[in-house]
Amino acid sequence: MPRYRRVPAPCQSLRRRYMQEHAGKLQLLMLPRELYDEWHLCANSKNTFPFSSNASASLGLVVLVIVVACTCLIQGRRKLRNMKLAYFRQHGGTILFEEMRSQQGADAFKIFSEEELQQATNRFSEKQVIGRGGHGTVYKGLLKSNVEVAVKRCMTIDEQHKKEFGKEMLILAQINHRNVVKLLGCCLEVEVPMLVYEFVPNGTLFDLIHGNHGWRISLATRLGIAHDSAEALSYLHSGASTPILHGDVKSSNILLDDNHKAKVSDFGASILAPTDESQFVTLVQGTCGYLDPEYMQTCQLTDKSDVYSFGVVLLELLTCKKPFNLDALGQEKSLSMMFMSAMKENRLEVILDDGIKDEDNIEILEEIAELAKHCLEMSGENRPSMKEVAEKLDRLRKVMHHPWVQQNPEEMESLLGEPSAMAHSTIVSDQYFSIEKKAVTNLQSGR
Repeated sequence: MPRYRRVPAPCQSLRRRYMQEHAGKLQLLMLPRELYDEWHLCANSKNTFPFSSNASASLGLVVLVIVVACTCLIQGRRKLRNMKLAYFRQHGGTILFEEMRSQQGADAFKIFSEEELQQATNRFSEKQVIGRGGHGTVYKGLLKSNVEVAVKRCMTIDEQHKKEFGKEMLILAQINHRNVVKLLGCCLEVEVPMLVYEFVPNGTLFDLIHGNHGWRISLATRLGIAHDSAEALSYLHSGASTPILHGDVKSSNILLDDNHKAKVSDFGASILAPTDESQFVTLVQGTCGYLDPEYMQTCQLTDKSDVYSFGVVLLELLTCKKPFNLDALGQEKSLSMMFMSAMKENRLEVILDDGIKDEDNIEILEEIAELAKHCLEMSGENRPSMKEVAEKLDRLRKVMHHPWVQQNPEEMESLLGEPSAMAHSTIVSDQYFSIEKKAVTNLQSGR
């Protein structure tokens, strides 16, 4: 008769096994000798008890780590939320929100969260970069609504404008002009606000002019682009409900659609630009060659500063040369200086782009050059307004569309307007060159 021993508790698997084999029998808690040795090995194993003292200590440590991690995560999220709220209020988000509620037509303007813009730009991937400038970097983004946008991450913001920033953004959002890129919204819960514009897919005027295909642009197309851009700036200066200075007019801020219709972008950059001289040198490096010499002396932006910068854009269209060339010598570093020198010496044709030099176009080219020269006057008071510039370019376009007018002096004079001091002034001040040279020197030393 087999000998039985009472089953100690630890080896539960053997116990269950024996219960299954001898279900309902009195020997439920007994173990035959042939299984005892197997049980003995199990009972003496280090892993017999699932909750040994070492295991319990390890489990307690794991629980403690999880609790600490969760606490830190909650506190971190709370701190981040409070910081975003502080930035939002600091940039005038509360004022903007109240203005949006009270004003009609502000529904199209949206306050974006940082997370929304991160998702739209693949967390601001370098692959999404479509432009860089003195004020920030522009990324192509895709919103959840499948709307393509251009997201601008600004580099800095004027401390004096922080509280009014949101309100000023709402003013800019109300701009509605066919030649101005629409501002769709902004993000205020970051240290430096981000702006969201409509996306214009066909690149910039800078790329068109200075790319390999720049020579293929006809004079009529160039004149149309110039007129569109001038109309946009004229609207910003005098057509909008609140006069707006662009502050960073340049060919890379003029976008083109598939039909080469121009749209001015990045307007209102003066709101984001520092006004103190300590930050000024850093700022101007991004727009070297376009800056008004008068602005560089006073740091005071005016509508005539935009006129000067637009004059440089006209020179780019006429010459296909970049506004500033560090590798050149003397006056040739600055396109505006080189142009003014050529005009003074009556050798305009030397610097004109070969793609538009034509006997049939020479009178139009001379008119455009004369207009550019007046935009580049040293004193802002002597420059035309953008409205006058747009009107002059419109008249030149009409002449281009009706070549027969060029054969009729009376018709041409009626389209171009009566001769004026602006149209026939040929005096170039020596003071202009001295200030321009000083500006170039200052920019080189600041790079």
